[in-house]
Amino acid sequence: MRKTTKVARLAIALITVSLIGAACGGSDDAATSDTTAAVAATSYPTSLDDCAAVTYDYTKPANVGGMTITYEINPAAVWDDGSQITAADFKATWEASLNTPGSISTSGYDQVTAVAAGTSDKQVVVTLKAVYAPWRGLFSGLIKAASVNNTMDVSGDFADNIPFSGRPYKIKSWSPDQIVFVPNDKYWGADKAVTKKFVMVPKADSDTEIASVKAGEVDFIYPQFYAGIEDAVKQDNIQSQIDYGGDYEAFYFQQKCGPFADPNFRAAFSMSIDRDALFKQIYIPLGGKELLQCGPMVPGPFCNGDEFAGSYDPAGAESLLTENGWTKGADGFWVDPSGKVPDVRWIINTGNTRRESTQAYLIPLLTAAGFKVRADNCDAACYFQKRLPAMDYDMAMYISTAPPDPSYLTSSFVCDMIPTEANKNIGQNYNGWCNPEASDLMYAADVDADATTRADKIKQSLALMAKDHVMLPLMQFPKSGFARTDKVAGPWTGELNNFQAFNNIHLWQDVDGDGQIVLGAEQWPECLNPITECANSSWMVWTTAFQVLPSAYATTNDAKYVVTNLLTGEATVKINS
Repeated sequence: MRKTTKVARLAIALITVSLIGAACGGSDDAATSDTTAAVAATSYPTSLDDCAAVTYDYTKPANVGGMTITYEINPAAVWDDGSQITAADFKATWEASLNTPGSISTSGYDQVTAVAAGTSDKQVVVTLKAVYAPWRGLFSGLIKAASVNNTMDVSGDFADNIPFSGRPYKIKSWSPDQIVFVPNDKYWGADKAVTKKFVMVPKADSDTEIASVKAGEVDFIYPQFYAGIEDAVKQDNIQSQIDYGGDYEAFYFQQKCGPFADPNFRAAFSMSIDRDALFKQIYIPLGGKELLQCGPMVPGPFCNGDEFAGSYDPAGAESLLTENGWTKGADGFWVDPSGKVPDVRWIINTGNTRRESTQAYLIPLLTAAGFKVRADNCDAACYFQKRLPAMDYDMAMYISTAPPDPSYLTSSFVCDMIPTEANKNIGQNYNGWCNPEASDLMYAADVDADATTRADKIKQSLALMAKDHVMLPLMQFPKSGFARTDKVAGPWTGELNNFQAFNNIHLWQDVDGDGQIVLGAEQWPECLNPITECANSSWMVWTTAFQVLPSAYATTNDAKYVVTNLLTGEATVKINS
């Protein structure tokens, strides 16, 4: 199962974070020191009702300066009904992302004070109250203003369709059984759809995907990689493509409520997981080469690569608990000072053999270490679109698909992006982690135009994540695609490493003359709203939003942002002093 890190996760929220602020906090060394120091025990809520009522006392850093972005919309740019794409659609996207209850990312949009037409409705002037370094991620998936009744709240829209398109294909129909794309005959670009019908159908698991492509039932699959998958799919008429991109798998500990709200218990639990042994047991047989140490990020300029190194310390874990009044009961489980044995619910998506094997391997070891852990799993749609957004779990394991810019960390980890009743459940910080110092650093990074100092702020944030035992990184995952050469031609290998995955399907060619290309999808969404928790699923945005929503800028296969043909050229940016 994959989770998009919103800005990362929704088409529209390729956008991500925002703001300005002053960094506060020390050096990397200071942030990572004394990781086993005792912290005052926490009395935590355990029910979902009590959890929903939790609030956080955090104030964003003060805004300074500001900026104006001016976009020139291509005069030829129209929606699939022939109506013009205008500044009103940019404004609708801003209003919906910022105000819709349950919006998974307001980051970036919360710095915008106005979106208005300039010299014409084909010119968009966006005013921000702060400098916003990753501004190219804004408006990376426009909604059509005329398609909704209330642009301030689109939570009731797009349940089973996105009824407009500003890209080469448009959705003809969507159901739990398939989605059918047909050419958008009003599309203005030179990259018009090549094949007259593109169909996507759900497949239950990787084995079913592989069997269906080998049998010719589907023409292309994009399964999660594992060692031996190329041999499993190998056939004379099947071509493979393996790339490394922004996908990474990790464990996450939800600390808004439940057992991990107690920092001592969370630290001890995390310190009791031997990631090196787990990597040898689970990932090396799958082709894994290296344990990920950065945190919620793949190796690159924004991490040192050793942030989570040395996380395993079972002796330190035992000392931490005993020094804070924990004891072991007759059954061997840790008992807190009030006499309770924490019950850790570990959620994964059912049918994922690797994660089920991880549970089977690790739960007995955690039990032996004194931790009561049980599998509490559900299917992919339940997991990504319901229980993660509701924070109805204690421990989770999933692959995140991250965009090129690290600003996605803000929407996923700052204090005010924790969904609460008070903020209308806006945000994508489903871990419930609130560290004001780290939040200030991430907000400050968003407004830092200097690559070196910005990277330093991100690295400090990652070090604080390690210190607070927010998560445990596991492995950077390859992306794997397989196509039947007797059915598909064209540039199908060209974008598989992209955050937006196979977003160039309109250029794929039907070889066998049946008039269609069929893609077998590993997961299937239950709702299609590109603003709300529906967009928490990578497969939702890959199969729908990315295919029809026009963007000012788009990601590339080599992890960059480029201007699209929605605009006449690069936007004009003015920094206010």
